[in-house]
Amino acid sequence: MRRNLTVRKIHRYLSIFIAIQLLLWTISGIYFAYNKIEMVRGEQYRIFKRLGQEIIEKNENGLKTYLTYPDNLPVNNLLPSEAINIAKEKTSLNPTEVSLIETAERGAEFRGRRLPIYKVSTDTKDGINIYIDPITGDVAAIRSDSWRAWDLLWALHIMDYQDRDNINNFLLKIFSILALVSSISGVILFFRKTI
Repeated sequence: MRRNLTVRKIHRYLSIFIAIQLLLWTISGIYFAYNKIEMVRGEQYRIFKRLGQEIIEKNENGLKTYLTYPDNLPVNNLLPSEAINIAKEKTSLNPTEVSLIETAERGAEFRGRRLPIYKVSTDTKDGINIYIDPITGDVAAIRSDSWRAWDLLWALHIMDYQDRDNINNFLLKIFSILALVSSISGVILFFRKTI
């Protein structure tokens, strides 16, 4: 009888403690299920065609260098005006201004690739930014309000509120274990006779 009360108390307090996170997991999971990541990433805005100059990447012992093809000349960084032209050529968006990002910031909308990178702003309603590699001229990413909502919900889902990339973080591990304990205690209470 006393053990039954202890299990009920554990279940009750754990449920209150983790209910908010379970709700966030559910809401963010529903959002992920109903929104295609390809659309969120802005892939519908890309026009896939090659630049006038082909670039090749060489990787020697982890050191990457970029050369023009076929003449193997060193590649200089693009000028800001060239980044605007590439944004016009490789997307269906209208670029308005460009800035060069040289240092990484925690939780920035562009992360995970090497810097520097050009950020090209557009005249869209949902604040679309195009990120262009200054060496290769590739569109590295397209970020919109849809992507920012996805990124926020992803942070809530994986409980990495700063970097938004670490799915092996301490909080997620703890809450996952607590959710398991809460679920198991709920099953135990379901099959036990009530007092």
